[in-house]
Amino acid sequence: MPRTATIERNTKETKIKASLHLDGSGKSEIATGIGFFDHMLAGFSRHGFFDLTIQVNGDLEVDGHHTVEDAGIVLGTAIKEALGEKAGIKRYGSFILPMDDALCLCAVDLCGRPYFAFDCEFSVERVGELDTELVREFFYAVSYSAGMNLHIKMISGVNAHHMIEAMFKAFGKALDEAVSRDPRVQGVLSTKGSLA
Repeated sequence: MPRTATIERNTKETKIKASLHLDGSGKSEIATGIGFFDHMLAGFSRHGFFDLTIQVNGDLEVDGHHTVEDAGIVLGTAIKEALGEKAGIKRYGSFILPMDDALCLCAVDLCGRPYFAFDCEFSVERVGELDTELVREFFYAVSYSAGMNLHIKMISGVNAHHMIEAMFKAFGKALDEAVSRDPRVQGVLSTKGSLA
């Protein structure tokens, strides 16, 4: 069965439609209204080999918070739905990714229990039209909507553009490993017998 999901979420603040294919080739069509955020999601898609389409109509006249957070909610929900019962997957994934001056560690456990740890400070408030404080909000929303344990740690970095890009690419690589199938795994990789 193809591991895909299509999610729609409509509120008074945002209207979002997203499609995700976990076993894709890294193709993406992203339109959130925030150019730098589009670029980051495209990097996540390409380096994780996920086919991803996201269309967001958000209240950017207010600010970018609802657009970015709700996109994270929808992406996390799509990951959870596409994985189904998680039979045969590796469950864990990690990656240390260099991006010029930035070095980022990302670790994922698709255990069904949300937990998020974020260790990074930015020296600027914005990159392009993206508020840097919203990066944490996005990954928090993904983690809790997907039911994943997600740790992101910026080991070193100076340039905020490089640091954020390293995060999104490292997350793509770590998630790609976690969702990949291992023929040695019978059922789910848990002594409990469930990853829910």
